[in-house]
Amino acid sequence: MNLPIRNIILLVLMLASAGLAVAMRPTHKIADQGPKVVLETMIPHAFGEWQEKKQSGTQIVDPQTKEMLDKIYSQTLSRTYVNGSGYRIMLSIAYGNDQSDSMQVHKPEVCYPAQGFALQGKQSGTLIVKNGEIPVIRILTTLGQRSEPVTYWTTIGDQVVKPGIHKKLAEMSYGLSGKIPDGMLIRVSSIDAQSDNAYQIQNRFAAQMLEALAPEHRQRLTGNLQPN
Repeated sequence: MNLPIRNIILLVLMLASAGLAVAMRPTHKIADQGPKVVLETMIPHAFGEWQEKKQSGTQIVDPQTKEMLDKIYSQTLSRTYVNGSGYRIMLSIAYGNDQSDSMQVHKPEVCYPAQGFALQGKQSGTLIVKNGEIPVIRILTTLGQRSEPVTYWTTIGDQVVKPGIHKKLAEMSYGLSGKIPDGMLIRVSSIDAQSDNAYQIQNRFAAQMLEALAPEHRQRLTGNLQPN
């Protein structure tokens, strides 16, 4: 095969490869289907034993700087709730309508150290709710004398996913079907030196919050629940 013909064949193959890559690139956003996500109205200001506490002096850790928040997330919600015993829970939800590789939710075990906290521990757990189980991650963070246990979980599309390979496989599955999934990171934390006590109360808070949601909103936060 002479050089000009070989070059032409290589050029055709390169163009075909580029065209295939473009054709296979996900273009359909799941967020465009169904009711629009509006965190402010989705999450009740009061539910179960909890009432939102306005203008709390408690610092809620931002996952990133505002510039990064605006780039990665479509919406964020940060609130502090208190129960009749005066126990405070901090709720932070970040929603992104594009969970492609360039727009990823950021994990608290990365965000907290970026804000000066020390990461003291990390473990997997399970949140038991009315209709199933949600896999969660629990981390223990400290800043000086402040001890802040954290419980969080992440959704990709209609699934709650564990970090790492499970999350990547979910993203690939959507991508192969031509869809761009949306995603949420739901984080619950409290300032409590007794981490076991904190996680128990956080579990109760999360279960009561989810129970109070409208069914279509609950689906957004829990995905397809794993049965008990």
